[in-house]
Amino acid sequence: MKRFILLSLIAVLAFSCKNKTEETQETAQTPTQEETQMEETKQAPKLSLAQWSLHKKYQAEGGDPFTFAADAKALGFDAVEFVSQLYEKDIESLGFDAVIDSLKAMNEANGVSTVLVMVDHEGDLADPDLAKRDEAVEKHKKWIDATAKLGGHAIRVNTFGTNDPDEWMVAVQDGLKKISEYAATKNINVLCENHGWLSSDAPKLMEAINGVNMENCGTLPDFGNWCVKRKDGKRWGECVEEYPDYYEGIKLMMPAAKAVSAKSYSFDADGNEEKIDYYRMMQIVKDAGYDGHIGVEFEGEDMGEEEGILATKALIEKAHANQK
Repeated sequence: MKRFILLSLIAVLAFSCKNKTEETQETAQTPTQEETQMEETKQAPKLSLAQWSLHKKYQAEGGDPFTFAADAKALGFDAVEFVSQLYEKDIESLGFDAVIDSLKAMNEANGVSTVLVMVDHEGDLADPDLAKRDEAVEKHKKWIDATAKLGGHAIRVNTFGTNDPDEWMVAVQDGLKKISEYAATKNINVLCENHGWLSSDAPKLMEAINGVNMENCGTLPDFGNWCVKRKDGKRWGECVEEYPDYYEGIKLMMPAAKAVSAKSYSFDADGNEEKIDYYRMMQIVKDAGYDGHIGVEFEGEDMGEEEGILATKALIEKAHANQK
């Protein structure tokens, strides 16, 4: 009898150990919810859609920029970046507040959030003329209020006014400091993009940003937009001089980055951007410790806007997944 009981105990213990071993192995092989979320985060960067990617659609006859939230959602985005100049006619006819209220309502209806607003045509923050510079600061304030109302965290400003390095450095720091002081009261960041003239000269831009020395005054590094001089001194048009090293430029700007713009123009047969090494760019962004939204901004001519947006989105996701 004792021998039977002993054998039974051994059998029970053996079965129990077997089950625990299998349970341990199963637990070890099954990733936790946290591990799964971390892996999903690695494979899926936070993306937003820059409205300029669809500017041809909205500026065409009968184009409606108020469909942006719905358009973005249909393309797989749940965050957007507005462009102020696309609403100039509507603001003139409907009024500023009515336009902003409509954009907010459209976002809410489509389950889309605002990341930032790119502000254009509101005066030159680096104008050497103090009165004109202060006027530009005042004109930008309504967009800071609007961005706060839309739930965004930043406005992108331009730093035109002069292309003389010495004059620009003094003027731009003054303009940025004044607008950033107001933006700070609304918990909004003021971001300088490499967007032409001296803003595309990364060392000079960073000298200006560091000179302002305010937490909410930072950068929006754009993978493209490196033209520092255009033909006949124009702001837009034929480029005659570029900042020579795109990748060095992004590296210099990333420590102050509070948004990133993944600019694209054209793609090869493998889906890679023909002018910009996205794998290298995305690695620079990661190495800087940036974890905010990356804005998709297609500006190509060889394919339709929606096709270009999706090609850019796919390339970002592929490059992100292959980061070291």
